[in-house]
Amino acid sequence: MNLKGKKVVVTGAAGFIGSHLVESLVKEGSLVKAFVHYNSRNDIGWLNEIPKNVLQSLDIKFGDLSSKESVASIIKGSDIVFHLGALISIPYSYINPRSYFKTNVEGTINVLNACIEYEVKRVVHTSTSEVYGTPSSVPIKENHPLQAQSPYAASKIAADKIAESYYLSYNLPIITVRPFNTYGPRQSARAVIPNLITQFLTQDEIKIGSIKPTRDFNFVSDTVNGFIRSAKTCELVGDTVNIGSGIEYSIENIITSLEKIIGKKLTLVQDKSRIRPDKSEVLRLLADSKKLNDLTGWEPEVNLINGLEKTIKWTESRLNLFRPFDYNI
Repeated sequence: MNLKGKKVVVTGAAGFIGSHLVESLVKEGSLVKAFVHYNSRNDIGWLNEIPKNVLQSLDIKFGDLSSKESVASIIKGSDIVFHLGALISIPYSYINPRSYFKTNVEGTINVLNACIEYEVKRVVHTSTSEVYGTPSSVPIKENHPLQAQSPYAASKIAADKIAESYYLSYNLPIITVRPFNTYGPRQSARAVIPNLITQFLTQDEIKIGSIKPTRDFNFVSDTVNGFIRSAKTCELVGDTVNIGSGIEYSIENIITSLEKIIGKKLTLVQDKSRIRPDKSEVLRLLADSKKLNDLTGWEPEVNLINGLEKTIKWTESRLNLFRPFDYNI
């Protein structure tokens, strides 16, 4: 499917990955409607960071995923929907699990029902590698069993299965993309890499939880490229596809890399409030992205060191946007 000239809706457009996806879709020639969560400040989030000429080309719509009327009015008339809108913080899901099901599950149902009603030609639903839990085998293939080790993961598994059921029951042309850990400019400090970077740039010690878990870290431009290539690929309709590099790094590895790049060694201080419950911590996430590579030719283009350098440079110029002395959940 060619995206040029297509009317595209992006839910979660004001977020980290969403804002980068919006920017790339405009460059593809898509006519983009950015779905932003309503707020009284008229705040468009990370969309403020995209180039002005791109921003001016957007049709920004405020609404709420939990409102079926709001969702339907925004999706009406669109060709393609990229559904990224979600609550994503794992620690916050321990505190307010019900809100995750309202947004991530009910919100997804609202999106999919609107896509059926208005005969949307392609839906790209966003999953997460967290649905796999601590894997029984690595690298993780798309058919690996799903395990909810947090309320967040449970809400995303439910949303994924609803998406699957809408394809099987209603023939909705949906693709589920499952990105592994994404990092880069515009990410909030609730994620580990920007959290570590802001501490490195402002403090003499690092407050950290567990340093042993490993993750498949991917620079945001590579993740977005995976979304776009997936959307264009008819063979992926009705299927799920991983987006990951196939390389894993521990949190300790990330700290060592930041020390070398920034030229600063900090004392590590374990903060118990940042440690997840034993049975909830996912110990390893490592993607098998052979399906995406075979069908689309996708491969990561930005290695970890270059990605960290880009992220550090962006963060240094925007430290006022962060609160490095607080634990941002």
